Amino acid sequence: MMKRSDWSGVIPAITTPFLPSLEIDFEFLKKHVSLLVEAGCTGLVTPGSLGEGATLSAAERAQIWRACVDAVGARVPIVAAIAAASTSDAVRMAKEAETCGCRGLMILPPYLYKGSWRETNAHFAAILRATNLSAMLYNNPIAYGTDVLPEQVRELADAHRNLHAVKESSADVRRITAIRSLVQERLAIFVGVDDLIVEGIAAGATGWIAGLVNAFPKESVDLFDLATKDPAAARELYEWFLPLLRMDTTYDFVQLIKVVQQEVGLVGVGGATVRPPRLLPEGEEKARVLSTIHNALHHRS
Repeated sequence: MMKRSDWSGVIPAITTPFLPSLEIDFEFLKKHVSLLVEAGCTGLVTPGSLGEGATLSAAERAQIWRACVDAVGARVPIVAAIAAASTSDAVRMAKEAETCGCRGLMILPPYLYKGSWRETNAHFAAILRATNLSAMLYNNPIAYGTDVLPEQVRELADAHRNLHAVKESSADVRRITAIRSLVQERLAIFVGVDDLIVEGIAAGATGWIAGLVNAFPKESVDLFDLATKDPAAARELYEWFLPLLRMDTTYDFVQLIKVVQQEVGLVGVGGATVRPPRLLPEGEEKARVLSTIHNALHHRS
């Protein structure tokens, strides 16, 4: 069982590797999560937005959770991303994650319906009460249209003792200081967008749900450690990394991060395969993306 103190460090939101047939490449998945753990990551989140969770069946999600648990054992916790259109589906998902051996939950607001705070609060509460698993609240108003305000984060923390962390992805660094002023050390605060990590740590964040770590695990852990211990020393690595980290903040971030993985050789036999409706970049867009990646690799420090 995860504790509040377990929520820290670099926790990748992992990509889901697919074979050319669009079936999940479980062989590569197990190798990939082991590589991330060996690089110093402190947990793994799956299958969130970056993991193309919305394209996966319930059976596939369970298979992914079991495969990850099997691959990493007790080394780090597997955190299940809980995202559904209905509260009942989300509750079912949380219970299944616990059965599969996940040790934590990352809870998203309801898909599709952007309700009142009373409704959203009730949705979160039902999931938090469904298991005893340690949980992280995921706030991403840019992507999901629901903004959980700092005062509402405190309300949830006061009501649910198994809520131990919040992933703040509003891209407003002031949110980190606002949440910290209200909850103090009660919740761990994680940066949820890649290109805000150094600023987020300076504001008081103690963790990072990262995306480009799928392609650059060592560099991501090094950047986090430097930003935590010696921000001035982190500057050179951060400036090199930023053009890649910004790929985590666009609508097509899943495709772009998988292309980066492919270019550095961290993909299975399916390469940078994504499930439709996503499509890989083509033409000028592809050339621009590859230029950014190759320029970074050429100047890699």
